[in-house]
Amino acid sequence: MKKIELPPRGIETLFGVHDQNIKYLETLLDVRVDARGQDLTIDGDPKDVATVERILEDFTALFSEGKTFTDKELREAFAQIAEDRAYSLRDYFTKARFNPAGKKQVAPKSANQRHYIEAIQNKDVVFGVGVAGTGKTYLAVAMAVQALMQKQVSRIVLARPAVEAGEKLGFLPGDLQDKVDPYLRPLYDALFDLIDAERVTKLLEKRVIEVAPLAFMRGRTLADAFIILDEAQNTTGEQMKMFLTRIGFGSKAVITGDVTQIDLPTGRRSGLVEAERVLSGVEGIEFVYFTDKDVVRHRLVQMIIRAYENHASKSGL
Repeated sequence: MKKIELPPRGIETLFGVHDQNIKYLETLLDVRVDARGQDLTIDGDPKDVATVERILEDFTALFSEGKTFTDKELREAFAQIAEDRAYSLRDYFTKARFNPAGKKQVAPKSANQRHYIEAIQNKDVVFGVGVAGTGKTYLAVAMAVQALMQKQVSRIVLARPAVEAGEKLGFLPGDLQDKVDPYLRPLYDALFDLIDAERVTKLLEKRVIEVAPLAFMRGRTLADAFIILDEAQNTTGEQMKMFLTRIGFGSKAVITGDVTQIDLPTGRRSGLVEAERVLSGVEGIEFVYFTDKDVVRHRLVQMIIRAYENHASKSGL
């Protein structure tokens, strides 16, 4: 049993509404935390008790420095620390967050997301592979915006293969741009979430940010750019090779995709699947794999993904 004293009013913040925060921590670790006045007692597995002790030390220090905490932030931090014991509450509140364009703060919500951000910072080519809703595209766009604002690159290029997922492009109304925009909408959505609308519009008009179908990349070399290829599972091997060989000096590329959602015609091999086999040992390229644990959408999305995976394994698909 370990006894720790928290600062005045710290207990209320730490425990959260109806003690939700501390109950959540108890589900993540093999511990029981009880409060009497300002004193906490921690019982449980010695390693987990030591982890909670470190969390409380950081909490006390940050609280005394005037740091404010939301219940959501504390629970996210607890989950990441439970997943990676080398990570700390101070790391979460002082190192992991960034504000790409002054509009919205971005923070990784899992250890895998943190690894992904670090990989993008340190490598020239990063593959983010995994199921929907894991933040692959959003975090890549956030990192691209930050690189542009800090003048690490002079432009951003966001590309997607225009593969029809059961819908026919030709039947959509409008000109080519109108037909193509629905495919690129998730990339626009991420941009407008991170940057003020007026600023995004100006950057798009000046082509400092370019959002285009992958086919528009052919024959170009992109230097001093942050390039993102989204939905890469729908590229062919030839398209993937074409994209990767567009990268010029001073450029960084992030390729994202979900190999469980390939919409290519039957018999066509996914360029993302092929790239995993061909490039996995190449220095300077890193593959980061996401699972349903990294899903940051509605909690039902996580359960839906698991249900489909279980059904597929039972059906032998």
